[in-house]
Amino acid sequence: MNGRYLLDTNIIIALFADEPMVKQHLAEVVDCFIPSMVIGELCYGARKSNRWEANLERIEVLIAKSTILECNTQTARQYGEVKHQLRLKGRPLPENDIWIASLALQYDLTLVTRDAHFQEVENLQTVAW
Repeated sequence: MNGRYLLDTNIIIALFADEPMVKQHLAEVVDCFIPSMVIGELCYGARKSNRWEANLERIEVLIAKSTILECNTQTARQYGEVKHQLRLKGRPLPENDIWIASLALQYDLTLVTRDAHFQEVENLQTVAW
C-alpha cells in the first residue's frame, strides 16, 4: 500500500486497541499524518477514562513517533469552503471533523476513517480500515 494518509480519531483508537487490520495497513503506508485536533479528541477521551494517566502517556508516545499536522491560514480558508459546501447541502458535520477534512484536502491526503459522514465533503478521498 502506498500513498499519503491522514488518520481520524477512530483509527487511532483502533490502533490503541491493537486491531490487526489497522496495524497491518499502517505497516504498509508510505506517509501517515495525524491532525492536531485528533490529539485533542484523544486527550479529552483519556481524561474521561478511569486510566487517564496511562492513556495520556500512550498519547504522548504516539505524538513522539508521529507527524502531527496543525492548522494554518490555508487550513482556515479550506475550512470556510468545506463548511459552506456542507451548509448548502444541508449536511453539517461536527466542527472537528470539518477541520480534519480541511487538513486532508489542503495536503491532498486520503482520510482514514470509519465515519461515513465524511463522504459528504466534496473531493475528499476516504478509506476505512
